Amino acid sequence: MGGGSAESGGAYEQIASSLTNSQVFFSEPMSKHTSFRIGGPCDLLIVPGTRDDAINAWLMCKKLDVPCHTIGNGTNLLVRDGGVRGCVIKLASGYTGIERNGSKSLMVSSGTLLQTIVEASVDYELSGLEFAVGIPGSMGGAVTMNAGAYGGDIGSLVSRVEVATTDGDTHWISSQEALFCYRNSLFLSRDDLLILNVEIILKPGDRDRIRKVMVEHLKQRAEKQPLDMPSAGSAFRRPPGRYVGAMIEELGLKGFSCGGAMVSPKHAGFIVNSGGATAKDVLTLMDIIKDKVYENYGVILEPEIIVIGEDLEPEEDSKSK
Repeated sequence: MGGGSAESGGAYEQIASSLTNSQVFFSEPMSKHTSFRIGGPCDLLIVPGTRDDAINAWLMCKKLDVPCHTIGNGTNLLVRDGGVRGCVIKLASGYTGIERNGSKSLMVSSGTLLQTIVEASVDYELSGLEFAVGIPGSMGGAVTMNAGAYGGDIGSLVSRVEVATTDGDTHWISSQEALFCYRNSLFLSRDDLLILNVEIILKPGDRDRIRKVMVEHLKQRAEKQPLDMPSAGSAFRRPPGRYVGAMIEELGLKGFSCGGAMVSPKHAGFIVNSGGATAKDVLTLMDIIKDKVYENYGVILEPEIIVIGEDLEPEEDSKSK
């Protein structure tokens, strides 16, 4: 499935031809662009290489009524098996950059990988990003989801966020206006805003101490998380006063599979692609987990993974089996 209508195809060509410094892909398998290694084809995938191209691609989609999703590094994303109609703008690996803005401030382009920023903070002897070591996403994605670990989160470091709006203007949103809370922010529900740059405020620190903390965090990740298998991180948000992995493990679901999707034997809070998993496998497994957790604990689990795209048509679904 993929391609869209002739009319939409013309719009795709128009969008692509308006860009000056971008990678453009048609009918691109999204499995190549997600850490799950799952996902059908996207009609049009754009990796903008500049700020202007990022804004222009996004505005052209709005102008031409082409459905548009912006993603970072695809590490918290599940794309359905039928793929994505319209355009996906992938900011990670394209629109990147870090500038030191004063003694404690870094200005970061939204496509910059968190690990690049973490490494820069060590070089600058700035503390505060230790919790983010090992998180595979981009700055834009991390801000959108308020990514965090080990008692820290991105939102607590953000000073302001530069966004583009659908009328073509750009402006800054303060950290207070961004409404950061647990794994959430204003940007998660606002497809009329495109994150361009993020200013974060850190504090001076000792390089050796910063590295020591990061090494310990990486060690814990390696011990507790299934880093050797494709996944999208934690499958569900943590409900107040509960640990998702512990509930799933108590239900005997560690290692439980649906097709190629499996509850990680290493950490029950993760769903992994054990080989050939489809999005349907993952979503079926998530539904089973949600039902069993509710039946046994009365807790309603909310997905932490973002899901986009369309299901396969029935005849295509049967052919894929």
